[in-house]
Amino acid sequence: MGYLELLQIAEDENIEIIEMNLTGRNKGLYADNIIAIGSNIDTTIEKTCILAEELGHYYTSFSDIVDQTKIGNRKQERRARAWGYEQLVSIEKLVQASDEGIRNKYELAEYLGVTEEFLESTLKYYKEKYGICYKTKSCIVYFDPLWIYKSFE
Repeated sequence: MGYLELLQIAEDENIEIIEMNLTGRNKGLYADNIIAIGSNIDTTIEKTCILAEELGHYYTSFSDIVDQTKIGNRKQERRARAWGYEQLVSIEKLVQASDEGIRNKYELAEYLGVTEEFLESTLKYYKEKYGICYKTKSCIVYFDPLWIYKSFE
């Protein structure tokens, strides 16, 4: 899923996307069916990662969570990021990339259309969620280091 597909999701949900100058560390914000993306973001790939997380807020958050000193707000932030991770870097996409011959994280990030930082965060999330690996019908996906084991029985 790329930037255009995420824009279509936003349009389908009647969410307005605007680019604007954001201050501080914020690269994106969601409130009241409006997603603001930092106008200083240079690449579409980074915009894709930011937009996925902000759509995650639309689907998973239910209040103002700007104050990250509150544990409930941090949990909502994590849920929003998880939504983005699972949309852009699903387990199925990891297996598909392996099938396509992708062999390192740089190639994988490029193949998936995400930043290397986003990919690393996603793998960390999956490791926290599933443990060291996740078993599908046809293979085992190890998260650290990333490795796809396929049984040829």
